[in-house]
Amino acid sequence: MYKKYSALLLIILFTLWGCSPRPDNLYKVVKIKDGDTLGLLTNDNQQITVRLAEVDCPEKTQAFGQAAKKFTSDLCFGKDVKLDGNTKDRYGRTVALVILTDGTNVNYQLVKSGYAWQYKAYSKSVELANLEQQARENKLGLWQDANPTPPWEFRREKKPAGQENKPVKKHYRKRKPKLEYTF
Repeated sequence: MYKKYSALLLIILFTLWGCSPRPDNLYKVVKIKDGDTLGLLTNDNQQITVRLAEVDCPEKTQAFGQAAKKFTSDLCFGKDVKLDGNTKDRYGRTVALVILTDGTNVNYQLVKSGYAWQYKAYSKSVELANLEQQARENKLGLWQDANPTPPWEFRREKKPAGQENKPVKKHYRKRKPKLEYTF
């Protein structure tokens, strides 16, 4: 008799435990756009895009770009994370440090494992600089290449020369001449 009730009680407890919402400061990682850009789901089922602060991963078409994306995916896809920071960039993405519930800093882990650079234009972190230096010395990830190209230089090289200041050429369709009827 007790076994019946205890089994029923366990089922009810597991059901309630599974239905309990995540705390407001936790987000579920539901998409890995590239090594340093994630799609997170809020408690109210809104998806937000987060750009990892202070780091820059190789672009998807660049050497180690897909490896960086896979590393990020293996590290945090499907897991709950906290955000440290909430500024917005020019594309409307939230820029933040992403922290797993076990305390692992995803941003720093990418640099430590050799899949990202410290983005020095946006970071003055001594700890991050040291992690990058250690990854370089140990030839981890992208540091296996003799001379890896930083993503900010790769993006600049992808733009056609002089494209920034070139006026946009307008294309006009030729109009059909109006037919005039004279009677």
